[in-house]
Amino acid sequence: MGQRDPRIDAYIAGSADFARPILTHLRELVHAACPDCEEALKWSAPSFTYRARILCSMAAFKKHAAFGLWQGAMVMGSLGRKPDTAMGQFGRLTGVADLPGKRELTGYIRQAMKLIEEGVKRAPAKGGKPRPPEAPADLMAALGKNPAARAAFDAFPPSAKREYVEWITEARREETRAKRLVQAVEWMSEGKRRNWKYENC
Repeated sequence: MGQRDPRIDAYIAGSADFARPILTHLRELVHAACPDCEEALKWSAPSFTYRARILCSMAAFKKHAAFGLWQGAMVMGSLGRKPDTAMGQFGRLTGVADLPGKRELTGYIRQAMKLIEEGVKRAPAKGGKPRPPEAPADLMAALGKNPAARAAFDAFPPSAKREYVEWITEARREETRAKRLVQAVEWMSEGKRRNWKYENC
């Protein structure tokens, strides 16, 4: 039987009111479709693994939730929504009704399981190496005053740089942004990524 992770319970409980029913529905549906799946937190979001490989994941944001199959492009092909609408293949979810029906979604999950069973690897992203994000001027200025932090930032892969850039630029208030800048530089001076707390979970 699959394994449940209490951190997923906490994640769902801490999500916005609209998101909790969506995440609960998805969680139960994934376990019903794949009884041997195991839960984990990956990139700070609930994920489900099957035979030690990622099967799918879900996440809650301020105004929407998202769900995606790790090999969604191979499972859904052109049926999947555009990747810029939200994480995953099902767009911005604001209610359970935004998802396909139980039978359809179960079919997608089982197709993804079959790919894992057959040893099919996820296709590499098109376009070669991901481009590093455009760092804001205030971040670059702060890094310029701390050589250790700047060296760590420069050595990070694009995904790690993007996590810091998005965290800082998504701050709504100037005070919040300033605090995040200070915290980011401190963590980077210690060689830490933005989500370092979760990397060894």
